[in-house]
Parts: sequence; C-alpha cells; structure tokens
Amino acid sequence: MSMTARDSAITRFTEDPDCKIFLMSLKAGGVALNLTVASQYKPIRIVRFVIENTIEERILKLQEKKELVFEGTVGGSSEALGKLTEADLKFLFVT
Repeated sequence: MSMTARDSAITRFTEDPDCKIFLMSLKAGGVALNLTVASQYKPIRIVRFVIENTIEERILKLQEKKELVFEGTVGGSSEALGKLTEADLKFLFVT
C-alpha cells in the first residue's frame, strides 16, 4: 500500500462514523500509527490474529518476554522477574 493510500485509509477510519473496522499487518501497525481521536468516548477492541509457528508468533512472544524483563527490572516488579525462567532468558538472547 502506498503512503497516500495508507493516509487515506487512516483518515477514513478516524473521520467516517460508518467505518468501524481497521485491519492491518503487524508491520504496518507498529510504525508511527496513531488512531486516537479527540473526545473519543466509545470503547475499542483490539484483536490480534497470529498464525502458529510463524515469525509473527515469535515476535509476539519476544515482546511478551521483554515486557516481563522491563517490569522486573525497570518497573520494579519482582513478581514479573520471578516469572522468567532460564529458558525464557535463553529465548531472549539466542538467535
């Protein structure tokens, strides 16, 4: 999708009240994308579809592990750090 088409899709989603669903890939959704609207009051729901045994699944697991590491160190949560196993740490640092 071109940047023009991407911008047009984002504008439609944020401004058209009839546009209620926005689908995107992990790559597209993770780069400089802000879908919030001023005075937004309706609840939103995010659903992730991840296929087993794919790079996306591995990336998602890596993000979850990094969140535990962050919470256990920077966030000060010893509970989060305690959830990390030796295998988890190997997963983070072995390519």
